[in-house]
Amino acid sequence: MELPWLGEHCSEHTCKQLDFLPLKCDACGEVFCKDHIRYDDHKCSSAYKKNVQVPVCPLCNKPIPVQKGEIPDVVVGAHIDKDCKYNPAQQKIFTNKCLKPGCKRKEMMKVVCDQCGGNFCIKHRHPLDHDCKGSSQPISKA
Repeated sequence: MELPWLGEHCSEHTCKQLDFLPLKCDACGEVFCKDHIRYDDHKCSSAYKKNVQVPVCPLCNKPIPVQKGEIPDVVVGAHIDKDCKYNPAQQKIFTNKCLKPGCKRKEMMKVVCDQCGGNFCIKHRHPLDHDCKGSSQPISKA
């Protein structure tokens, strides 16, 4: 205790350590040492002001507002049960468009040509069917 006028004592009643670099809690305004600055460490009575959670729906990826005192899991569950706009039936399944000029077919999975790397429908998947220009070597030995 050579320099008692420097620093401040920790506000935690079990600590009271003289700290030369005291930290002020942004919720309650009390001064604490580095060991008691977290809300849980000093049992901050004003932590609820800073503890704001905005959970996101895992299906529709929209933020779900949660009121004070509500459990986020319960609120998200209620959103999924009645308000969620997610509908797997509305998602596009056929998204892989054929690159053959004039063809408008779409497939569920990518069908990639080994020679040119283009994405084609089942009908045009072979290099001869889509006039492949990816390789100058003959396609078959027959």
